[in-house]
Amino acid sequence: MMIIKNKAIVNDDWVVLRLAEDETPESVTVAAVKTIVPLKVWLSQKQILQNRDDIGVWFASDERPEALKDDITKFSVIAVDFPKFTDGRGQSIAYNLRERLAYRGELRAIGEVLRDQVFYMQRVGFDAFAPRPDRDLEDVLKGLTVFSEGYQISVDQKSPLFRRVARTEASSKA
Repeated sequence: MMIIKNKAIVNDDWVVLRLAEDETPESVTVAAVKTIVPLKVWLSQKQILQNRDDIGVWFASDERPEALKDDITKFSVIAVDFPKFTDGRGQSIAYNLRERLAYRGELRAIGEVLRDQVFYMQRVGFDAFAPRPDRDLEDVLKGLTVFSEGYQISVDQKSPLFRRVARTEASSKA
């Protein structure tokens, strides 16, 4: 499988575990491969999984990043699921993981990841994107460069545009 990571299309050796209808967080078996498990699976099987270095965690849009605060440094990858393109709660999760919990590993957007949104997802801290398999990765990648500047402050830019642009006296009177 291929994903976008650090503004390039790369091979992905992680598997995202999604529970089947008949599975529970307590009963699901996590394979011995690089696996990104749902937060509920991590919380219910932490004693079993905590010594593995091939485990990542993904958040549903209604989960809170604070649930992982004591374990955050354990993971080289954390993902946030976007179940539909109109659900922006995942962007708040990403911002809080980066800014409040100081997570510095790979932060991946999974699910309904669209070209129109990846620029903004990148601004709040995502550095990897795994859109649905039916999406063209080259097209999604173009979304990262659709704008040259962001006006507001965010994870990627700590100063607003008006503080970053030098103005001349003539341009300020116009």
